[in-house]
Amino acid sequence: MTVVAVLILLCVLALLAAVHRYVWLRLVRDTTTDSVRGRRIRRAGTVAISVLPLLSLGAFVSARAGVPFRLQQLVAWPGYLWLALLLYLTLALLVGELVRAVLLRRQSPPKAAAPAAPAADPAPDATPAPAPRPAPSRRLFLSRAVGAAAATAAVGAVGYGAHNVLSGPRVKRVTVPLAKLPRSAHGYRIAVVSDVHLGPILGRAHTQRIVDAVNSTQPDLVAVVGDLVDGSVEDLGRAAEPLAGLRSRDGNFFVTGNHEYYAGVTPWLAHVRELGLRPLENARTALPAFDLAGVNDIGGEPTGQGPDFGRALGDRDRTRAAVLLAHQPVQIHEAVRHGVDLQLSGHTHGGQLWPGNLVAALANPTVSGLDRYGDTQLYVTRGAGAWGPPVRVGAPADITLVQLASLRA
Repeated sequence: MTVVAVLILLCVLALLAAVHRYVWLRLVRDTTTDSVRGRRIRRAGTVAISVLPLLSLGAFVSARAGVPFRLQQLVAWPGYLWLALLLYLTLALLVGELVRAVLLRRQSPPKAAAPAAPAADPAPDATPAPAPRPAPSRRLFLSRAVGAAAATAAVGAVGYGAHNVLSGPRVKRVTVPLAKLPRSAHGYRIAVVSDVHLGPILGRAHTQRIVDAVNSTQPDLVAVVGDLVDGSVEDLGRAAEPLAGLRSRDGNFFVTGNHEYYAGVTPWLAHVRELGLRPLENARTALPAFDLAGVNDIGGEPTGQGPDFGRALGDRDRTRAAVLLAHQPVQIHEAVRHGVDLQLSGHTHGGQLWPGNLVAALANPTVSGLDRYGDTQLYVTRGAGAWGPPVRVGAPADITLVQLASLRA
């Protein structure tokens, strides 16, 4: 690990520690009293807010540490859900700070009337009288009210977001006109699937929901554009098996995402082949109406398995339309240079947890939806699963049916 990576890690850990302390102050310390019952509640809250981040840390490192998969599953649910809950607790409590400031100011008693006779000058070393403070009972009531409201809002947001993920992705339909597409291919349907993230939480049932949704669209072609898994074939091979049930006229294709390189890319490429998906490893295949190309993800660069646009696209006939499968939207700039007509990507999750879309926009040219760069169009799906917390707020999971339109039709 580089020095920069270590510094970033330390900054992240320091920020998490500060956020946890803030939540403890507002939800535990400020809402309890020094009574026997209050001390017990405070002690329980302190233990909880100390253990939960450890579970979150365990959820992140358990797979890479080689922890048995069953134990990964036990740690993942509370650990990941706590991170989502922590986000919305913090945001709600910050809004509560404004409420507290307004109400506490209103509750402050009015200043006393000035005495008739002038007061004697205070001694030079006299300490000014402290400003009047709200009664402790009012402050305690307000702290509890704000804390309860914040907790209710956070639990509601996380519950809603978890339902968005666990109920399966919705089908989104998008029409993309391509100037070079022949009239005979007008209406060609590509089912785009990305960021399934099979792992300790999302498993075989989730894969089956995705397969059923894809097959319901009756696609001509299925494109799985990376981040299918978060774990080894040994642990997740069975969870991926329903992919063998994907049905399309012209075949099912796959390109790697960055998470495949964390999970062991070579065994997974072999396994998806067994399930009927054809990996496009910096390769191209000629379909009747257009060229379909795929490039490896940037995550393969450290091991010499990164994207090679020249190999995938360099010698093709540019009078034919070209559709490129590339996991990350940032690969669009190379696609433009190689005359690609449409790039299909994922990776961003649409931000997954609002306001994560604002962060995702800093690192990606397009966060979700259809965009144009020169003569090349880019479509980014929000993905069919979730990474980390199985929660989506403001960015529902989707499978996109991209329908190609010929300008000659």
